[in-house]
Amino acid sequence: MTDDPDDPREHPAPEHCRPDGVTDAEVAAVGKLSEALETVERARGHLYDFHQLIGHADLQLGEAVDALRSAGRADLAATIDTDLVGRNVVPGRWTFQVVEEFDDGYWSAFRRWERTARDTVLGGRRHVYEAEMKEARRTHGRPGHESRPAEED
Repeated sequence: MTDDPDDPREHPAPEHCRPDGVTDAEVAAVGKLSEALETVERARGHLYDFHQLIGHADLQLGEAVDALRSAGRADLAATIDTDLVGRNVVPGRWTFQVVEEFDDGYWSAFRRWERTARDTVLGGRRHVYEAEMKEARRTHGRPGHESRPAEED
């Protein structure tokens, strides 16, 4: 790696460059919106964790009820089985229904608006804020600090 300004690895890929006329404030605002979406994506992952954990817990609960029944506690097992096994986690819904409503509603709307903002302000480019941060923080010309991977032939 050299300090050759013509080396493409010394410049961000075009899809990470701000379009002409876009201000710092606009790049920062869209970057903040994208960051918020990333947080929602993390929350969505936790929602799916919740969904799978509750499903697994319900199966374990069924095993516990069977064990109580086998241990001679049929009345207690029957009561727990009737009241808790397969119970809704929120009124009228199992976790798969919560996940579906979240995905179809809030998550989908958030993704649409983030995409609309990127399309409107940045011509659809992603991670412009981060790409500019990388350019400001990396050591130009130093191995391991390239702006992007070498071009493939």
